[in-house]
Amino acid sequence: MDAGAVLLKLAGVSKWYESAASGERLAILEQVDIEVREGESLAIIGPSGSGKSTLLNIIGTLDRPSSGQVFLLGKEVSGLSETELAALRNRQIGFIFQAHHLLPHCTVLENVLVPTLAASRRAQPHTIEKGRKLLERVGLGQRLEHRPGQLSGGERQRVAVVRALINDPKLLLADEPTGSLDRASAAELGQLLIDINREQRVTLILVTHAPELAQRMERALELRERRLFAKS
Repeated sequence: MDAGAVLLKLAGVSKWYESAASGERLAILEQVDIEVREGESLAIIGPSGSGKSTLLNIIGTLDRPSSGQVFLLGKEVSGLSETELAALRNRQIGFIFQAHHLLPHCTVLENVLVPTLAASRRAQPHTIEKGRKLLERVGLGQRLEHRPGQLSGGERQRVAVVRALINDPKLLLADEPTGSLDRASAAELGQLLIDINREQRVTLILVTHAPELAQRMERALELRERRLFAKS
């Protein structure tokens, strides 16, 4: 893709759930339109329960819109099969959640390599070396053989960041990535995400309640009353 090309587009995306008992519809998102360009950093903010995580899940193809279209890399994806979506996520999208979801019995390096096993049952030597270098890049070069229980909260989240980057995704999605961290660790992780966005030009979209982190993104949008608005 050309630099600055549209990487992600949502057109008229709505999401609702219907009660099986009453048939009543609960609207979560209504007519959401957004374009995000390659290499951009974007924060999505809004009150708890406003639908931010639902929106991020739709962007990441973990959930489907009730109506509207989702385009990634110029391709409409909301009609793809579950198998096709899983392959797309593995190749093109990296996820970071508030809970790191590391495997407790695996080492740091083994956790990082998990996404690479979708294409091969055994991690390849060049992939292992790549994982080592990425962990060194985030200051965890001496923690390769440690297990998650031996790490601090900030260190576990850095492992999660590297795991999200191991397959060279075009899009990095972070859902409250600093929400469970102390102030110092949160600032450190926020700076790491900014550095990765700038150095690798991976598009970064994050949901956050932290105004200081949102302000450091190139753009911020606010989700309220089921719609997205430019943050003033």
